[in-house]
Amino acid sequence: MIDLSTLIAYIAVVLGFVFIPGPATLLTIARATSSGTKVGIATGAGIAAGDIFHTVMAMVGISAIIATSATLFSIVKFIGAAYLVYLGIRAIIEKRPTHPSAGALAISAGKAFRQAVLTEVLNPKTALFFLAFLPQFVRPESGTVMLQLAVLGIVFVVLGLFSTVVFAVSAGRLGSFLRRNPTVLKWQGKVVGGIYCALGVRLALQQR
Repeated sequence: MIDLSTLIAYIAVVLGFVFIPGPATLLTIARATSSGTKVGIATGAGIAAGDIFHTVMAMVGISAIIATSATLFSIVKFIGAAYLVYLGIRAIIEKRPTHPSAGALAISAGKAFRQAVLTEVLNPKTALFFLAFLPQFVRPESGTVMLQLAVLGIVFVVLGLFSTVVFAVSAGRLGSFLRRNPTVLKWQGKVVGGIYCALGVRLALQQR
């Protein structure tokens, strides 16, 4: 089992990482601002589910394939980037009610969850991060390596979910105020779509 000092150091590093705004945070904030706290939390939960997938991949070694295969890395990267751009374009062109009392949620929590899972799973940088980051805190003399990887992955997922919930609640409260403004209702889809497109382009331009 992981010794206490290593676990504390790992938690400190992960806390610093998850509270630095990145793609996952921006996705969560965009959803929470445009569709409410519940949808933002669902997005964070979807990202956490995607991170569980990457933890399992790191445990069984499949992520190593992405790390060593430039072709496979590029395929997964561009699929993920294309999906983000697709979501962005849909958000930009979608017709939205401009009267504050007429608006319903732009997206359901279930759909936001599924989209977040797919977005996170298709991000090869996340796979490489788990493959490169988790083993640094594994000590073979402390027990089964796979069990240690599982514990580290679960801790990362829990702390990551905590951070996205914090961002979702904060952005959701701000969004509920902004959505009472007809101008905001008119432009929020374009802003959210622009964020998605920018994240997609950013992912497409990332190098291994």
